[in-house]
Order: sequence, then structure tokens, then C-alpha cells
Amino acid sequence: MFSQTTDSLSVTEEKVLIVEDPGTSKEAYNPLAPSKAAFYSAVLPGLGQAYNKKYWKIPIIYAGIATGVYFYIDNDNDYDRFRDAYKRRLAGFTDDEFQGISTDRLIDAQRTAQKNKDVSIIVALAFYLVNIVDANVDAHLKQFNVSDDLSLEPSFELNRIDSHPNYGLSLKFQLK
Repeated sequence: MFSQTTDSLSVTEEKVLIVEDPGTSKEAYNPLAPSKAAFYSAVLPGLGQAYNKKYWKIPIIYAGIATGVYFYIDNDNDYDRFRDAYKRRLAGFTDDEFQGISTDRLIDAQRTAQKNKDVSIIVALAFYLVNIVDANVDAHLKQFNVSDDLSLEPSFELNRIDSHPNYGLSLKFQLK
């Protein structure tokens, strides 16, 4: 008698169910978001921060730029006063507002006011550039994956053979 056996492969279907926490919403990665935020901040300071929804940074940006502009205008007025008094002295007049101050001191005051004007412009431009860089970096970090699945832990072990310490750093990445 022949006994007939058939070898058959059984195929089973596996289904994976992924359940997301309704409290967390993941936005799709937008590679153009950082450049868009930087462009907005370049066009109008603070607009990139508004695009990133970091509204609290806008007054800081405008305060920094306004401070630089204010001191530029103030030092420019001082420079003009010193220069006008110096020119009047060269023309032979002795009735300027800086009576009792030497001509050499007026020249030094002009140089100091000019240097302060330059520093004021640099401060205003620095705040403008930091505004652009901040919008770009903030848009990059807004899309950065920060979850409990990533962990970085330092480790310290003592070698049992020669009693030397072993230092290490382990990165754990869990896929759920």
C-alpha cells in the first residue's frame, strides 16, 4: 500500500497594527521650511519667528535692532556737533558750544563718535543676521525627532583583570 503524503507550505498572513497616541500629531517633514523661515526673516525681521510660531522672540529682535539704530543716530548727532564746532574754529570763530575744550580734543571726540557709530551699525546688523539664523535653525529643530525611543547613556565599568576603568557611551535606538 502506498501512503501518499503531500508536503505543503502553509502561508500565514501577519498583520501589524500601529496605534498612535491621539495626543501627539506628527507633521510631515518639510525640507523647505528652514529656507522659507530664513527668507521671511530676511524680508521682514521677525517674520520667520512668526512662521515658526515663536512670537516671544520678535520683541527681542526689534529691541536689538532699534537699540543699534538709536545709538547710531545719537552718535551721528554728536559727531555732527563736534565737526561743526571744529570747522567753526578753523574758520576763526570762538563762539562754539565747546568753549574750554581744545581743538585736539574736538578731533578726538569726532573719532570716538565715528567709532561708536560704526559699532552701533554692527550691533544692528548682528541682530538682523541672528534673526535670520535663528529662524532657520528653529525651523530645522522644529522637525527634529525627539522621542523616548532615543537614549544616550554613559557607562563606567571596572576591568576585573587589571583594575583599570573602562569608560563608554551607548546609544540605544528602539523601533516600535
